[in-house]
Amino acid sequence: METVLVNLGLRGYQIYIGSGILSELGSLCRPLFSSSQAVLVTNPRIGTLYGEEATASLKKAGFRTAILEVPEGEEHKTLEEAARLYDSLLSAQVDRRTPLIALGGGVIGDLAGFTAATYMRGLPFVQVPTSLLAQVDSSVGGKVAVNHPLAKNLIGAFHQPRLVLADLAVLKTLPGRELRAALAEVIKYGVIADRAFFEYLEDKLADILALDGVALQRVVSTSCRIKARIVEEDEREEGFRAVLNFGHTFGHALEALTGFECYRHGEAVAIGMVLAARLSELMGLCPSEEAARIERLLRRAGLTTRAPLPPEMLISSLFYDKKVREGVLHFVLTKGIGHVKVTPIFETEILRGLLAEGQGVNGFYGREG
Repeated sequence: METVLVNLGLRGYQIYIGSGILSELGSLCRPLFSSSQAVLVTNPRIGTLYGEEATASLKKAGFRTAILEVPEGEEHKTLEEAARLYDSLLSAQVDRRTPLIALGGGVIGDLAGFTAATYMRGLPFVQVPTSLLAQVDSSVGGKVAVNHPLAKNLIGAFHQPRLVLADLAVLKTLPGRELRAALAEVIKYGVIADRAFFEYLEDKLADILALDGVALQRVVSTSCRIKARIVEEDEREEGFRAVLNFGHTFGHALEALTGFECYRHGEAVAIGMVLAARLSELMGLCPSEEAARIERLLRRAGLTTRAPLPPEMLISSLFYDKKVREGVLHFVLTKGIGHVKVTPIFETEILRGLLAEGQGVNGFYGREG
């Protein structure tokens, strides 16, 4: 079992990464919590697959565990679902020492984390991510939120987990679409911070898609180390941490415009990354061959780089992005693989030009090859 420290002083925590380590959940939680009670939040599919093992481990460590299930899907990451969780926590007589444990993907982690951050002004919180996307991204860093109909993750808080347990063995039951979607976030880490990691992904993509254990361990641990380093420097996204949002400004707008039902998060981010890379190229920051290389790896991972939405709708939705300051859009743009910067866009005409390039039956942008 490999560990990665997120060094935030009193709010710091360990990320545990390994295969077959879900059974260690209780023993890892016990030293951190004095409560005899724990609450496990999951969805029906994940609960059926892994709920029994998780609760057995917690029981062995002396926790009485209540299981709360929420429906699967991004469209359920809402204030209404959070309110239902509040009702269940009240019924279970949960107090402020009771850990809330999120067993599931990014939706479960975000929703349970938001509930933990806001119920009784804060419950302790544990992330047990069961998707690759959650293991490499959303479970780390303390961002928790629910969606608003107009924008993703608009209602949220910063609430760091007390520990993260990433069991690579559970990825064997991950649907292929979810695995491919997660690779957008993995590729993002190479683009924003680690050229050598990007090259590793180019070389080992087939092994990763085949769920090779060694490759997965490298992918998850490297991604977590990169994110931990960035979060340590800027925990509450007051500046530098925004680089983690490469591709997300466009991607979040796509998700919101399609009601959070059309695209998986990583799928939308992949399209957003291509657009961000091309925008970087148009602004003279990134060589064209680097932008093309980013798109090529995303395509090799089985991700689309096109979306059939009118450009004007997308541009309007961009202004709900949390990086907008005094009406000015800010994008994370690449200066070449391994380096990014946050750049203001004062004129939307460059965006209209970018999106108009590929209008047609296949969507607003995406080069072949």
